[in-house]
Parts: sequence; C-alpha cells; structure tokens
Amino acid sequence: MRIIGGRWKRTPLAVPDRPGLRPTGDRVRGIVFNWLTHLLGDFGAVRGLDLFAGSGALGLEAASRGAARVTLVERDAAQARQLAATVARLGGTGVEVVCGDALAWAARQPAGTYELVFLDPPFAAGLQAAALAAAGRLVTPKGLVYLESPEPLAPEAATAAGYELVRAATAGRVAFHLLRRTGA
Repeated sequence: MRIIGGRWKRTPLAVPDRPGLRPTGDRVRGIVFNWLTHLLGDFGAVRGLDLFAGSGALGLEAASRGAARVTLVERDAAQARQLAATVARLGGTGVEVVCGDALAWAARQPAGTYELVFLDPPFAAGLQAAALAAAGRLVTPKGLVYLESPEPLAPEAATAAGYELVRAATAGRVAFHLLRRTGA
C-alpha cells in the first residue's frame, strides 16, 4: 500500500494483518480521486473525514492532495497508534487521529462539518446504512460521501437513504460509490 498522489506520493503505508481490514487499493483510490478532483477541483478548502479509517489510505490520500483538515477515526487502538505514528512521520499537520467507535464518535460531532466523508465500514458488520445516515448529518449540503460496500448500491436505495448517486463502479468484490445529499 502506498499513497498515490500529492505531496506524500509513493509513501508506503503500513497495513497490519487484522481480521476485516480491507484497505482501499491503489486502483480504486486512483479512480475515486480522479472523480473527486473533477468534482471538487482544489482540495485546499476541503475538510475530510475517514470514518472507518483502517489503514488510513483514503484520509491520508486526501491530506496528501492538500485537504485543509482530515480526521481519521479508528476503533482498534493498535491501528489508531499506527495511524498516529504515520501522521507524525509524514509531518501531517491538519490530520487528527481519533481512537473510538466511528458511529458513536460521529453522533457527537456538529452537523455539516465536512465537505468529504469516506465510509469503508467492515463488510461483515453490516454498517453501511448506519454509516450513510451518520455521514448525511456530518456532510455539508454540497459535500460528497464515498461509500465502499460488498454490493453495488442501487440508485433507488441511494435515494431512499437521502442521497443522489453521483458515480459508482466495482473492482473485484468491492463496489464503490460517490454520493451527494439529495437536494444539494
């Protein structure tokens, strides 16, 4: 695993062998960040949230590309320490690592705080719907939400969750989606 763009391009990321940890690969991140660059342009004003951080690949990629602030939330204490060490090694000012339950932490945050929210919850936990609900409250009206899931999200399901499906694709066993709140 490595960061693929921005000031930390080619920086390797430590990915421990943990049950359920499924880092977003280079190919998928490349596609997603092309989408985001097209839609957002400059990342300089973006406040990002990587709600189920795991390896931190998504949030660190956003920070590398110039996001103003990025918060990585990871419940596994050892993994959160690894993320904090990576951030320190990179000199990641503006990157905060939080150790805690993603959904409980999200419920305590002010609404409309982030322009970009990454959601990659453990597939086996079935947290996609709860994560989308949490992100819907945290994202700004014109912000974007990225979701990885084991199955493609149908446009009707996105609409029922209060989102418009902006882009979607699959790679292997992963479906990935870029969403915007309905009415944005």
